Amino acid sequence: MSRRARRETEVFSLSLLDVVTCGFGAIILLLMIARTGDAPVLEVSPEPLDAVVRDLQTQLFQIRGETTILNRDLNARHEQISIWEEKIAILQGELEQARRSMDEIKDQNSVNAVIKGELELALQELTAEMKLLLARKESIDTGIIGGIPVDSEYVVFVIDTSGSMQSHHWDRMIAMVNETLDAYPTVKGMQIMSDMGEYMITGKRRQWIKDTPALRRTILNTLRNWAPFSISSPVGGILEAVRAFRENTPGKVSIYVFGDEFTGDSIRQVIRTVDQLNPRDEAGNTKIRIHGVGFPAVANAHADYQFTNRRFATLMREIAYRNNGTFVGLN
Repeated sequence: MSRRARRETEVFSLSLLDVVTCGFGAIILLLMIARTGDAPVLEVSPEPLDAVVRDLQTQLFQIRGETTILNRDLNARHEQISIWEEKIAILQGELEQARRSMDEIKDQNSVNAVIKGELELALQELTAEMKLLLARKESIDTGIIGGIPVDSEYVVFVIDTSGSMQSHHWDRMIAMVNETLDAYPTVKGMQIMSDMGEYMITGKRRQWIKDTPALRRTILNTLRNWAPFSISSPVGGILEAVRAFRENTPGKVSIYVFGDEFTGDSIRQVIRTVDQLNPRDEAGNTKIRIHGVGFPAVANAHADYQFTNRRFATLMREIAYRNNGTFVGLN
């Protein structure tokens, strides 16, 4: 075979082979395209994913709900804890108060124990003193006349010589003076004056008269007819007695005021003046004791007389109290 014929045969064989090869390649390509287009996985997957999302959302909502519940429970517990803390604080305060009260009670019990001991001791002392007083009753009774202590060394009588006293009480007054003198067996000095400050024995004005049986008889006898002028007020006699004998008397002095009326203006002013003339010392004692004996208003007496009679009692009660004395109102 010639070389040209051989070349034409080779060219033909190569072209056929190319066609066959291309055909197989096309088939393979189609198969590959068909497989790629048939893959359903990506198109079918959306339906299962939605279910998963819904499931996850449901779980999320449940978790959120549980979280809300837990937060609510937690807040409730916090509130309860706060309430408990307040109660604890209150109870601690009450406990502290109870402890303080207990301490106070213990202290008070201690004080009560001390007081009880002191009271028992005082009771023992009082019991002993009562026995002593009972043993001395007779001697004590002899030292008191009409409720008035008779412990002075000098005695002054101030006597209301007014008409009401002269008419209604004179005999009784003389008996009271005599009784008082009997209560003083002996004194160092004596004086007697009217409610106006007029001395019975004028020659012994502002002097102590020596106590003798004769002097006592003279006083009682003179009293029966003694009637110096009077304004029914003991103030003049009281002030004169205090001024005359407070400074120049070495011992105790008692003034006895007998009367039934006070016609002066001011009880308070009289009391103030007597306080100035007869002051108290640091122990509350006065140099002069002032006692009062008040005679009663007579039956069916005039209203003015009843009024001045009550004023006398008021005045002398207060003066006696402030000057270590005693007031006795007679019936």
